[in-house]
Amino acid sequence: MNLMMLLEMATSGFGDRVAVKNEAASLTYSQLFAAAGAAATQVKESGAGRMAVLDVSSLAVPVGLFSSAWAGVPYVPLNYRLTGDELDSLLGQIEPFYLVTDADRVTALGERGDQTIVEREGFLAGLASVPARENDWAMDGDEIAILLFTSGTTGAPKAAVLRHKHLVSYILGSVEFGAASEDDAALVSVPPYHIAGMAAIMSSVYSGRRIVQLPNFSADGWIDTARREGVTHAFVVPTMLARIVDALGDAAGAELPSLRALSYGGGKMPQSVIERAMELFPDTNFTNAYGLTETSSTISVLGPDDHRAAVASDDAAVRRRIVSVGKALPSVEVEIRDEEGKRVGPGESGEIHVRGEQVSGEYLGRGSLVGSDGWFPTRDGGSMDDEGYIFVEGRIDDVIVRGGENLSPGEIEDTLLDHDAVADCAVVGVPDEQWGEAVAAVIVTGEGKTVTADELREFVKARLRSSRSPARVEFWNELPYNETGKLLRRKVKAELVGEKS
Repeated sequence: MNLMMLLEMATSGFGDRVAVKNEAASLTYSQLFAAAGAAATQVKESGAGRMAVLDVSSLAVPVGLFSSAWAGVPYVPLNYRLTGDELDSLLGQIEPFYLVTDADRVTALGERGDQTIVEREGFLAGLASVPARENDWAMDGDEIAILLFTSGTTGAPKAAVLRHKHLVSYILGSVEFGAASEDDAALVSVPPYHIAGMAAIMSSVYSGRRIVQLPNFSADGWIDTARREGVTHAFVVPTMLARIVDALGDAAGAELPSLRALSYGGGKMPQSVIERAMELFPDTNFTNAYGLTETSSTISVLGPDDHRAAVASDDAAVRRRIVSVGKALPSVEVEIRDEEGKRVGPGESGEIHVRGEQVSGEYLGRGSLVGSDGWFPTRDGGSMDDEGYIFVEGRIDDVIVRGGENLSPGEIEDTLLDHDAVADCAVVGVPDEQWGEAVAAVIVTGEGKTVTADELREFVKARLRSSRSPARVEFWNELPYNETGKLLRRKVKAELVGEKS
């Protein structure tokens, strides 16, 4: 197995189709294949052990991904939003490297000993003069395909190891080869250093779909690009969809008749946002995709039929599924386990465990967390209902321990979001002399809505036990999220603790 197998099949099947484009340029599948071979030659000749790209979405991203697979070195997409010191820390972990970046970064990074640093435009332009390369990539599925640094929302970023066998297994198990028509187009607006960005490239290539890159997200830019390019498929994180919905405002519809499928993931989607989006895009199929970097992307989906059934149902259990992440993919197994590692029953909370060929669970220099039985502990808390729908309740590390009782922030947040006045919220534990930790809630109210702290306390108390009712309630204008839609809970907690002290 090798990622190049995906591109080779696409090139043989529909080489003249446009594979990837942005406002500046485009590449057909045949051109992408040739560019990957030329770049592989450059990487091999440099003697680098890693092929890295530090850039917004550009043609260098897919070229870098497939050229590294061809050259037999790991591909490392780096976060262009990092500070100088943060970037230096990551670069030190991947030496010796061949790095492609923008002109300003080349100057800022300066000389780095034996490291090769090239400017993006020169890199892409120079590939045309490199002689064609034999199809000499290795087919060892155990070779490392991608080193992907995790977002670091709960600590310092670490490099997840994704091998060719993991990524190819995910694509073969979830995408039909050549299923896209020549007019199909996927709008990619998630960062290229996120697993969703990598998955979008691989799945689009294997299906034969044109990739439309949006380097810098804005709601208006996303809407304009989707209309101009006749986008049929897109993936967004919750914060992106919320901004798109806000930008469309009170319009009766989104006026995007070509958009057939909209997937989302990467964080918790507020119920009000997804329901409004379904009103704006009535003919679009919505899918909630849940996965982790360590699992090579998606492990469960809440599909279009599930969305429609949940919104239309009068059954509370069915309607609640709109905030679930759906059911496990056929190619993976999911279990909820307690602290002793025992599987729990429907409706009981615990840690989400996953098993399957696409699961890596390995980190550079730290080994694998996959058990001898093949199960990977995700560190996500959650539960599963009696029909297999999975509900993610937040990171295990975020559990609030109040008087010896473990409280799930996600459960309390879901309850608060049911209140008509609450547009967004975050629940964290803060120090408490009597109970060890107390429940604190930060609330963002909806436009034109008001509610008091006492009203929210009573609202939670009436639906959950009194121990889950927030002792402290704050009202903020907005909550901190990272660029991939994950709530920065540690920032919320730090600010609350700082204010209290």
